[in-house]
Amino acid sequence: MSGLCGWFSGSTRDDASQVLNAMAEVSAGRSPTLRSHVGAGVGLATCETNARPGLVEVDDCWMAFVGHPRLRAGGGESADPVALARWLKERGARAGLDSIGGDFAIAFWDARQRRGWIAIDRIGMHQLVYTRVAGSLVFASTLDALAAYPGSRRDISTQALFDYLFYHVAPGPGTVFEGQHRVAPGHCVEFGDGAPADPQPYWSLRFQEQPGRPLEALKAEFRELVRAGVQECAEGDQVGAFLSGGTDSSTVSGMLSRLGRGPARTFSIGFDVAGYDEMSYARIAARHFGCEHNEYYVTPEDVVEALPRIAACYDQPFGNASAIPTYYCARFAREHGVTRLLAGDGGDELFGGNERYAKQHLLGLYQRVPAALRRSVLEPLLLASTPLHRLAPLRKLKSYVEQARPPMPQRYEGYNLLNQLGNGNIFEPEFLAAIDVDHPEKLLVQAHQPFAGDSLVNQMLAIDLRFVLADGDLPKVTRMCELGDVDVAFPLLDDRLLQFSTTLSADLKLRGTQLRWFFKQALLDFLPHEVITKEKHGFGLPVGAWLVSHAPLRQLAVDSIATLRSRHLVQPRFVDDLLKNKLPEHPAYYGAMVWVLMMLGLWLDSRRL
Repeated sequence: MSGLCGWFSGSTRDDASQVLNAMAEVSAGRSPTLRSHVGAGVGLATCETNARPGLVEVDDCWMAFVGHPRLRAGGGESADPVALARWLKERGARAGLDSIGGDFAIAFWDARQRRGWIAIDRIGMHQLVYTRVAGSLVFASTLDALAAYPGSRRDISTQALFDYLFYHVAPGPGTVFEGQHRVAPGHCVEFGDGAPADPQPYWSLRFQEQPGRPLEALKAEFRELVRAGVQECAEGDQVGAFLSGGTDSSTVSGMLSRLGRGPARTFSIGFDVAGYDEMSYARIAARHFGCEHNEYYVTPEDVVEALPRIAACYDQPFGNASAIPTYYCARFAREHGVTRLLAGDGGDELFGGNERYAKQHLLGLYQRVPAALRRSVLEPLLLASTPLHRLAPLRKLKSYVEQARPPMPQRYEGYNLLNQLGNGNIFEPEFLAAIDVDHPEKLLVQAHQPFAGDSLVNQMLAIDLRFVLADGDLPKVTRMCELGDVDVAFPLLDDRLLQFSTTLSADLKLRGTQLRWFFKQALLDFLPHEVITKEKHGFGLPVGAWLVSHAPLRQLAVDSIATLRSRHLVQPRFVDDLLKNKLPEHPAYYGAMVWVLMMLGLWLDSRRL
């Protein structure tokens, strides 16, 4: 994998080279190309196998980076590292970073002033974690590398375990370890005399809708931005693309095929399970664009074989089951000689493509009913227990009101498994006494607050850019591609396309319940009709179905969850009921709970924590 690591300090370590090498060895894993610098108060290293890292010195300033930072005024080219370092030295951290685009993680040290800072890109395509040890700021691309620094502790956060089971990832800016943090997208952490103690934003997402712009002009600008993003990401000769058959991956694959470099090499994953396989759509897109198409069907045997390795690969517990097909697709592409894959992530979160946006639109209509009518008539009539509720129409209306009553953002997580099952029915009392069960909601409210005055769809997009994309989907794809030994790029998350999306009117993203209306209109004559009109599906694994039907996978789940008993985390009777009764009754629904518990057990076992 590629990464950077190091520290800023007020003093110099006698063992600096050994410590830096130890951190870098953990970061890279496989025969890295290592660049390093040790000086008064600083240690910096970059290591890589695929992505471009760099370590440069300009006028007593050292800059370590991974990724592809780009001066936004530079016409779309990745920045020359020396020019970039000089730019950042002249303008300082926040002002300099505000003018940088692309994907990156950067550590910058000014030796004369004994000041430094670390930062990642605006979306979170790269990760940096950090901690403070004896007055030093220690940082790395992974928590495992951070642990190689002497004095860095590995105390599991009980709160983070609960937050993981709520979100299926350990949400940022915290981590699963006490006192260790993630740099948030668009933020930097500074070090030195007078530096702010807390992370500082150098860029903040803002929606500035510009209604009334001609639709045809918007379509042309959008398509050119997509084309430019794909072209910039498609560097090198051995480039391919994920192709699930959805709108995003088909768009990226289609644009790649139009670059004039020969047929785009596309890779798809299928499942031999009714309702989960989208291979037919991937084939339609591949034929439409003349791609060199490759297919692999994941089996439950594949899952059992890969799960322990995948769980251990993440530096925190990670419960998104679609990591499995992502890994097999990346490995499959590497076996076919591809070294860089283009992924379609981001289209949903920029242009309104997730099904819950349509559902929340319908729930939001309830807030337009006069408050007096809601509180004095509708809610007393529908929410009180009466024989009338046996009538199907009233049952449905009651369910609608129950879901629609909470304000945003609380109702956005109303479907959450923990909320539905009840914490008291899941967790041991002593575990609940040690945590704040409202903490996940507090994170949600905090993330939502800057966007409370925006249109509903933009409120949801802002939340999902944080909790779905930066915390979940991007670490899923980048980590699985690293495990599969390929580099990955995200053309639809180009910062220029992000900026464009913030100016679109809300009704262009979500028109009634029509998802990503503008995106599809702009590509009507580009994408196959079947792809444009297909229902939203995704890259999901048939978790529940295989947990029920495949004995080895079920046994792996049973054994892994059993390791949690000694931690007094979940009630044994809940686990027994979950596995014996709930899972067989509703595999698709309860399979998610089994999966996140299993992945937690596997991860903890891999770290012997």
